Amino acid sequence: MRNKLIAGNWKMQGSLAGNPVLLNAVATGVATLPAVSFAVLVPFPYLVQARDYLSGTSCAWGAQDVSEENSGAYTGEVAVSMLSDLGCRYVIVGHSERRARHGESDERVAAKAWRALEGGVTPIVCVGETLSERETGQTLAVVYRQLDAVMQRLGPGLLAKTVLAYEPVWAIGTGRSATPEQAQEVHAALRARVAQADAIVSSGLQILYGGSVKPGNAIELMRLPDVDGALVGGASLVAGDFLGIGQAAASA
Repeated sequence: MRNKLIAGNWKMQGSLAGNPVLLNAVATGVATLPAVSFAVLVPFPYLVQARDYLSGTSCAWGAQDVSEENSGAYTGEVAVSMLSDLGCRYVIVGHSERRARHGESDERVAAKAWRALEGGVTPIVCVGETLSERETGQTLAVVYRQLDAVMQRLGPGLLAKTVLAYEPVWAIGTGRSATPEQAQEVHAALRARVAQADAIVSSGLQILYGGSVKPGNAIELMRLPDVDGALVGGASLVAGDFLGIGQAAASA
């Protein structure tokens, strides 16, 4: 049985003064939910703070992006070795905001996933379609294309060490969420796509759902057979909401 993972993406939010209240509350709350794994993905400047407050707890920490390069003259980039130095367990790659705003191609996302794994950090690989792509019936074609680029670069062996996240772009930060039926359809299709390459890897692969996940809709989503947790945006900035989603996962 696949373990549930609740990963909080803080995006470009937080402050040195305000973060301790949230981190302390999360650290305390996750201790009451041992059956669920937790992680917070924080902005680069707060990684040391996350490490300091979460070390020794059951909540992991990580980053929201990583360079596909090892080191060198890449101003503004952050290498996986730097994330590893700070004890990061996870890093997000291919989030829709980076694909759209920074022009990250499927191939670049795959390269970042490969580099993260090389450095011992687990990539949370995001795939998902826009509203227009969904409305024109392209959802599966889009997520297959994004997934195939990663599978081609990694192969089944390394893919088994990743986490996949389906995040319908039209549901991110909009208050809209995919229905349970929509989420399950795409999650099952992604798992079946991986099974074409390796059935064992497919059966063990964690696939998270991301897109306006809140305590109110989490229980239905967490009960779906192919949903293995959540990539949480805004709700991860409120300890009660974040932990509430974890409680939904624990009871699913």
